[in-house]
Amino acid sequence: MEAFPKRYTIHFADLNPTIGAEIKKVRPVVVVSQNEMNRLLETVVVCPLSTTLHPTWRTRVQTRCAGKDAEIAVDQIRAISKNRLRRPLDRLSTEKAAELRRVITEMYGE
Repeated sequence: MEAFPKRYTIHFADLNPTIGAEIKKVRPVVVVSQNEMNRLLETVVVCPLSTTLHPTWRTRVQTRCAGKDAEIAVDQIRAISKNRLRRPLDRLSTEKAAELRRVITEMYGE
């Protein structure tokens, strides 16, 4: 793996165990935490990806990952240990990264 996971890279991650309605299993996640945090901390902040699409949900960002339609579940944002990350899979485009930042700000900003 690279020295540290970079912002907007998509990795496979093992999200198990989970409780309740948390997204589970090994699945792609996009790293959303800043690179400086990713370098210094043992955790990263991620949003899981899903292939179950909800195009009208304002909490989801439609994208493509490894050639497949997917959506980024901003409503499932969480911090995970870097040890949960597996191999890198893809990277968000500049445009999708900007859209993701906008949705995160709308949901969690003031």
